[in-house]
Amino acid sequence: MRRRHDKSLGRLLSIAILSVGLFGCNSGPGDVRQWTAADHDPPGPGEGQGGKVAARPIASDETDPGLIELAWQRNCSTCHGRAGRGDGPQGPMVRAPDLTDAAWQGRVTDAQIAETIKKGKNKMPAFDLPQPVIDGLVKRVRTNRAR
Repeated sequence: MRRRHDKSLGRLLSIAILSVGLFGCNSGPGDVRQWTAADHDPPGPGEGQGGKVAARPIASDETDPGLIELAWQRNCSTCHGRAGRGDGPQGPMVRAPDLTDAAWQGRVTDAQIAETIKKGKNKMPAFDLPQPVIDGLVKRVRTNRAR
């Protein structure tokens, strides 16, 4: 019996390793572009080859949507779930509210949502996030409103 179990486990492990080898490191040609000198600012006056290069400011005041999604995944989805319905793995245990519920959405203001993210409430901990990320999370909550 143990030999059959070891054989199945070995097959499963082989398939997993093969899958990672085939699919895990496969980046498409559009994922990477050739680096050019224009990708960096030239050194400022008085700076030689070893001088510091200033980063270019982002043209928009908008926070990167990928950063907002990352913040959601790391801080919110464990309880609120992917769509904010309170169905994350910890959601039932902490009684996470359904953030898509129209009645809940109608009861709270954007300022209250932001304040709850910053300071926490009931079993929800406080999150020390930059204000633009908090604002983006508030927008994300509002976007997921049930229709």
